[in-house]
Amino acid sequence: MTSPQPLRVGMVGYAFMGAAHSHAWRTAPRFFDLPLAPQLTAIAGRNPESVRAAANKQGWESTETDWRRLIERDDIDLIDICTPGDTHAEIAIAALEAGKHVLCEKPLANSVEEAEQMTEAAERAAQRGVFSMCGFTYRRTPALALAKRFIDEGRLGNIRQVRAQYLQDWLSDENAPMTWRLDKSKSGSGALGDIGAHSIDAAQWVTGQKITGVSALMETFVQERPLAGDMVGLGGHGDVAADSPRGQVTVDDAALFTARFDGGQIGVFEATRFALGRKNAMRLEVNGSAGSLAFDFEESNVLSYYDGADSPDAGFRRIFVTEPEHPYVGNWWPTGHGLGYEHGFTHQVVDLVTALGNQEQPQPSFADALQVQRVLAAVEQSAGDDSRWQKI
Repeated sequence: MTSPQPLRVGMVGYAFMGAAHSHAWRTAPRFFDLPLAPQLTAIAGRNPESVRAAANKQGWESTETDWRRLIERDDIDLIDICTPGDTHAEIAIAALEAGKHVLCEKPLANSVEEAEQMTEAAERAAQRGVFSMCGFTYRRTPALALAKRFIDEGRLGNIRQVRAQYLQDWLSDENAPMTWRLDKSKSGSGALGDIGAHSIDAAQWVTGQKITGVSALMETFVQERPLAGDMVGLGGHGDVAADSPRGQVTVDDAALFTARFDGGQIGVFEATRFALGRKNAMRLEVNGSAGSLAFDFEESNVLSYYDGADSPDAGFRRIFVTEPEHPYVGNWWPTGHGLGYEHGFTHQVVDLVTALGNQEQPQPSFADALQVQRVLAAVEQSAGDDSRWQKI
């Protein structure tokens, strides 16, 4: 048997998302048969010591301290972007123009204009067989993928309404230090773009409907935070002195909005990092004329399904999504052995590499991510205009 051709990966960034992506690149070919063989060729970061430590820990062959060097290298086929949103457009466009495939973390950019530029570059590159994908990994959670399968099969009948929540509490302590995620110039937005973007993408993907208008509220509960810590990732609170200087928070702590979809459905969305007791409750419920589905990532291996043909007192049934016929699951463990957060990133690599091996456009495309970016922008505009209805 002929060995698959290598797919030589260069990754930019090595913190929270960098570690998750590194694990996925290492793991995917060990559990799935892929048409290309991922190689962890090089990782880039500004701090030489830190990036070398990350390379040694995560299994990368070499390091760079400038992402431009990755793009210039002949031994790199794909650029994986795991940096804050303010850098996405520059890196992705340069990589695509240099003939490198691109995987970019969500949200795609910090503005609609940047996302449009990235999408245009992606469409030009695709004509040359160079492809790109945005990393909305919750699509690869087996239970959520099963929800989409049920809807595609018509089990819910006509979709009527959607409710989506993404609830975390890691910022609820007002003395938690500043990070780049609280700086609009780097992150683009707060809870809205960081976690709300996942809910927007999941709702549109699962239902097959696009959001066409929103009415929104946004709130920043803590206006200033201590300037402590390394300003990287989701780290702990650390040791913050009582008299530590404080910096201005320039993003939302919570975002709420109602929405209408292009098929006439209605939806309600909530994203917050101030829901005490909720650690990573990414929830989605879809109600149709023939049934309902409900998912909560805090019980990530369970899909709740209600069949409208059942007796009214039957209630939701809990489907434990660990059977070989469920999406992705057959390549892992015996029935009953659940999967975790990291598996979504592995499945993302599987889908990306499979599409590249078939010379097909991976999903979600930059165009799909641009649609999410337009919803994010509409939410911000509506919230700043007394919740006035904003068309997309």
